[in-house]
Amino acid sequence: MNDQRFHLTLLSGARPVAHGWWASRATADRKFKAWIGEFPVSDPRLTLVDEETGATLTTWPDET
Repeated sequence: MNDQRFHLTLLSGARPVAHGWWASRATADRKFKAWIGEFPVSDPRLTLVDEETGATLTTWPDET
């Protein structure tokens, strides 16, 4: 199992502020939810990516 498969990135504007990597999608999803509002940064953006497939799994705020 790839222990860095799921990569969570927090940006402030275009600047990376925090990163996290997890093997478990469930753990990565929990961290994603926990990070919303956790860091006092301006213009926060979260992105969760599956590093194996390159797919963006979720973003916040929602980019749709």
